[in-house]
Amino acid sequence: MPVGEGAIRVRTGRSDIKLDGVGEGAAALTSDVGAAPLNTRARWRPSLRRTGDWLAEQLEAQADRWTLWTPVALGLGCAAYFGLLREPQAWIGWALLPVMAALLLARRWSVWRATSIALMLSACAVGGFAVAKLRAEAVKAPVAQAGARPQWVEAWVVDVAAPGQGGQRLLLAPIRVGDWAAEATPVRSRMTLRPGTPLPAPGEAVRVLAILNPPPPPASPGAYDFARDAYFESIGAVGLALRPPETVSAEATAPWRLRLTMRINAARWALTRRIVETLGPETGGLAAAMTTGHEAFIPREQVDNLRAAGLAHIISISGLHMAIVGGFTFGLARLLIAAWPWLALRIHGKKAAAVVGLAAVLGYLVLSGAPPPAERAAITASVAFAAVLVDRQGISLHALALAAMAVLLLQPEAVTEPGFQMSFAATAALVALAEIWPRPLKEIDVPWPIRITQAAVTWTAASLAVSFVAGLATGPFAIQHFNRVSTWGLFANLAVAPISSFLMMPGLALGASLTPFGLGKAPLEVAGWSIGLINQVAAWAAAAPLAQVVIPSAPDWVLPVSFLGLLFMCLWRGPLRWAGLPLALAVLWAPRPAPPDVWVSADGAAVAMREGRDAVLLRPDVKLFGAELWSRRRGLTPLPSETARDARFECDSWSCVARPTAPVRLAAAWNVRRPLAPGRLGAMCASAELVILRNSFRPESCAAPTVLTGEDFARGGSAELYRSHRGWRIVWAQDRRGRRPWTWGHDPR
Repeated sequence: MPVGEGAIRVRTGRSDIKLDGVGEGAAALTSDVGAAPLNTRARWRPSLRRTGDWLAEQLEAQADRWTLWTPVALGLGCAAYFGLLREPQAWIGWALLPVMAALLLARRWSVWRATSIALMLSACAVGGFAVAKLRAEAVKAPVAQAGARPQWVEAWVVDVAAPGQGGQRLLLAPIRVGDWAAEATPVRSRMTLRPGTPLPAPGEAVRVLAILNPPPPPASPGAYDFARDAYFESIGAVGLALRPPETVSAEATAPWRLRLTMRINAARWALTRRIVETLGPETGGLAAAMTTGHEAFIPREQVDNLRAAGLAHIISISGLHMAIVGGFTFGLARLLIAAWPWLALRIHGKKAAAVVGLAAVLGYLVLSGAPPPAERAAITASVAFAAVLVDRQGISLHALALAAMAVLLLQPEAVTEPGFQMSFAATAALVALAEIWPRPLKEIDVPWPIRITQAAVTWTAASLAVSFVAGLATGPFAIQHFNRVSTWGLFANLAVAPISSFLMMPGLALGASLTPFGLGKAPLEVAGWSIGLINQVAAWAAAAPLAQVVIPSAPDWVLPVSFLGLLFMCLWRGPLRWAGLPLALAVLWAPRPAPPDVWVSADGAAVAMREGRDAVLLRPDVKLFGAELWSRRRGLTPLPSETARDARFECDSWSCVARPTAPVRLAAAWNVRRPLAPGRLGAMCASAELVILRNSFRPESCAAPTVLTGEDFARGGSAELYRSHRGWRIVWAQDRRGRRPWTWGHDPR
């Protein structure tokens, strides 16, 4: 209605709005509601209808991305199998296959899209469980029994394994083990040699006196189960060689597949020795590890520096190495094809380069000995090159999903391994970053100083983003599995990335290819010089203040939640993806359980006591690897010194008794066959509230409230003990593992 010259009043519900003329062609808005102008922010009132429409738009944006969740569902099915405490019957795996087929058929007849998606993901989850169960049945092999006496082992040397805490190791294919029956002889065995023992070459038949035991159980309840990895690698025994291996003439002939494997490994071992001889042990050990996978010649100090600097991933042949080798070969092949006009006009240059890159990846897989991380990386690279051959985008989330499906179908146990989790989490995060990364316009006729400056800024920003995103994606797994965060890891990786990508890996690839022809010295020297730079960066980062921060492990539910949150952020399109951020960071905000007061190894040979944030080791030189793993999981600092121990315990060669200053009245004896000194056991029982005995003898007259013996550890494995006003609460590792095929070797029956 008119309210004056040049003004209009409009009634809107509870208030009137007046438009006053303020100069020609202009208007000002005022309101009768108080004196506030209408350009102030109005109170937003959520509407269920508006929210529903927005959510519908978000779901509609995922129309072409639901297939990306199929490997996630497949992995959840595999994880459900490995999370069981009891092994299901074999027929269940076969019975689930028709269930999966029925779900897929029902999906084809489904009318509603939501139902179709749910049926598809359910079929993948059921298939994952079935594949994992059938894989466990397929790799079933004999496992050594605990407590075996020394045996003469006659075996083929399959390969030189990575060194362990006790020294160099061999991977053996046993032919005969003492008086063991053929059906009880393990398919593979990992043997630790005494320090200074010469390493036999792969392909040789050896005879060695050794003690064989089943693969070791977890170092502490809930810790990583290395016996599960050994089961799926058909390693049924781990041994300690009591004498140096003797080369013999085997009476039996190895199967053809084993002969082929040993010939390949012999060639790899010969190349490893030539690389070390060419570059020297200082850089040659690391060069050989990244070329052939043999880590036998890497100095221990280098390994510690690389781990502290967050560069330990360089040692293990995995996605980084495959990406560099495949990408370098692909780019070089495209360049050479383009440089030859006659050839470039007659073939498809990109597809031909993809074939060459695929061949390079497969060749590198054979050269590396095909460890599980390299196999997974080769599958991922092969899928990318295959996508190029069929005119699809090589690097995409769909290609990554296909690679993950292939890996899980071939190796469903990979879902439990840190390498698989970190590799695919980092790759998914980087591909998702590539999807949203802005594409700069290419200017025409720009002066070269400006072009160089723009390229440097773009490359620096991309490198920072890649390292930052990859570090965030792998951070939850590094914290939960390894309990260490490298403070300077981001900067160390930024400094090392161009060195490894443009100097080290190309030099190693050319050197390994040309060494059989006597022409590999120059590229190997370039690679050795670049490795020296990497070692220098690692040494600086390891020596920097607060190089490593130890973070205790969160509860078991945290890692799956973090993984799903990270995948949601990578796979979902739109702003709703940020809803996965709190889940991805669950490993940081989840409360940590209280640390235990006492830890005991699986055989009762090592004991540690918590005092504040320190872990005092009663036997500093025994089971040190397991004690350090347990300490890091609980956020403790191990004190592996006799000085720290003697300040709290009175010890002799076979036992320890707590002094009055010790926080726990603990007594332990680790004698098995030798008796303790007269009166020692009685003194232990009289003064201690907790007595730990490695042997199976349980004294009837022991007055201690809690007594644990070898029988308890044979049944329960490693233990964590918590003290309360009601007494001691004991958590056994075997209760957390359940009754599975990879735990049967530890069954006291």
